[in-house]
Amino acid sequence: MSSVTRTTKIEQEACMRFWGQAFDVPVNVPDWATLTRELTRRFQEGEGFSLATINLDHLVKLRADARFRDAYAEQDIVVADGNPIVWLSHMAGRPVELIPGSDAILPITKIAAAQSKTLALVGSTDAALAGAKSYLEHEIPGARVVTTISPPMGFDPTGTSADKVLAELEDSGADVAFLALGAPKQELFAAYGRRKLPEVGFVSIGAGLDFFTGTQIRAPKWVRAIAMEWLWRATLQPARMVPRYAKCAMILPAEMGHALILRTGGGPKAQKTVV
Repeated sequence: MSSVTRTTKIEQEACMRFWGQAFDVPVNVPDWATLTRELTRRFQEGEGFSLATINLDHLVKLRADARFRDAYAEQDIVVADGNPIVWLSHMAGRPVELIPGSDAILPITKIAAAQSKTLALVGSTDAALAGAKSYLEHEIPGARVVTTISPPMGFDPTGTSADKVLAELEDSGADVAFLALGAPKQELFAAYGRRKLPEVGFVSIGAGLDFFTGTQIRAPKWVRAIAMEWLWRATLQPARMVPRYAKCAMILPAEMGHALILRTGGGPKAQKTVV
């Protein structure tokens, strides 16, 4: 039995939660130490997982996309991606640490290498994946990427094309698949793959692999340190990012209200147990 089903109601109620009319998502892994312990345990026991990194953009999508809501409900591990999520957790009195998907790649690779687990890289382009493979194997002693898969345009994360990718993953013997497909495709594929390949860990990481090779340029560390990465991205990709951030800003008042409700002991009844 997974530790996800062994925890108590008190632990459930201690989680930072985000909810809406048709969803209730707990941040069930609050910090790096807990994530390290949980992944180490799963690797040792040969137990797969799906890991999602919740942020404001995901909360916007959860309000509008029923398939995304269903996929999120199937994620085993949910961590906080984005400073607004962390700030809201402090407002709620249920603090969590910032664990962006991009920043989780190297630590998870280290944990996997220590357990002799192999990796697969899925998404992006063939050139970016080849560069990311070289980078990870160079930076992390013992890291082994056994396959790289760049799905074709029009990739259906729960259809025939997804089955082909899963067949490649199974043939490769990969234990962990980093998914650089973007939301909602990566979360949909993670949930679908989790059912098909229950011993594989699926980690949704967005553009993380592209940062290793410079295919996409991440904000400098000092920009991230002052929580202004969003402005950096908006400057580089205004047509794509400005509308996204505008939608995120529109839901902030409701999320702040929910945080205050949690702080006073209110909120939805726990529907999902936690790590």
